[in-house]
Amino acid sequence: MLSKKCSLWSFVTSSIIWGVLLVVLMGGCSALKKDTTTIILAHAMSVDHPVSEGMRQLAKLVDEKSGGKLQLEIYPSGQLGSERELLELLQVGSIGMAKVSAATLGSFIPAYQVYSLPYLFRSREHMEKVLWGPVGKQLLLTGIDKRLRGIVYYDAGMRSFYSKESPIMKPSDLVGLKIRVQPSIMATKFINVLGGSPTPVPYGELYTALQSGVVDGAENNAPSFHTSLHYEICKYYSLSEHTGVPDVLLMSTHQWQALTEQEQEWLQEAADESAVYQRKVWHKAVEKAMQVFKENGVEITHPDKEAFIKGVQPLYQSFKNLHPELYKWVGRIKQVN
Repeated sequence: MLSKKCSLWSFVTSSIIWGVLLVVLMGGCSALKKDTTTIILAHAMSVDHPVSEGMRQLAKLVDEKSGGKLQLEIYPSGQLGSERELLELLQVGSIGMAKVSAATLGSFIPAYQVYSLPYLFRSREHMEKVLWGPVGKQLLLTGIDKRLRGIVYYDAGMRSFYSKESPIMKPSDLVGLKIRVQPSIMATKFINVLGGSPTPVPYGELYTALQSGVVDGAENNAPSFHTSLHYEICKYYSLSEHTGVPDVLLMSTHQWQALTEQEQEWLQEAADESAVYQRKVWHKAVEKAMQVFKENGVEITHPDKEAFIKGVQPLYQSFKNLHPELYKWVGRIKQVN
């Protein structure tokens, strides 16, 4: 009986998503008749998130550069599905663009798993030079054979631990704690190697999971910790800054190849400019979030990063042994000054 209910729920959910898509695509067709190319851009972020603001700026710039001939129609907050579902829709060309986390993308394009390695970046400055430099741009194109073309990165900051009962100052503080992780093999291994218990929980269900004790803590950047309201439950934010997993704006190769060279140029220029704008918005969002934390009694601490860096070295060795080709990206990233 349970399996029948699950199957029914899966069928209903899929039907809703495809029903919405049908309406969206019909709308896109009517736009094309008016000599306007309309591209559907979907993502799972809330509308008040700084990454969402970056995509709204992208839509504005595309409209301005093309004189209204090229437009983006944005569907936020998971309206068209989860990040994994959006990637699948991109691959078959059912939508034109999507924004997903590099952590999720790693299951489709292995090279992106590199970004989930803890302490890959020496500093925020190092991260920015990698992502928006030659190495990052080359990695964006590694998924073309999977029908996924990377367009640009959006800043998702540095991820740190937050917890309910006490601050996480050293690896041993994770022992016995259930920590929510992203749907990423690397994220799971990271918590495991430090002695914690990685617990996958959908992001939309995390507030309740923290509240009910399903998990003892999680890890994320400051704006997400803020906009999710998780700071209402977790009163310790430990700035371990262990990963800098970026968000990635992707395009279906079906859609990209259907554009003219001029349209491709408009879109890429607008995306690059929107990423610069979004980084400025991100910095302001971090400052605002940290102020909100202080006002609401969140204790902000600075853990011993060296202890964490030492603790994750077995993860690097394992990655090197299992994925020697992918590990070459690690070397290239480390060489960036």
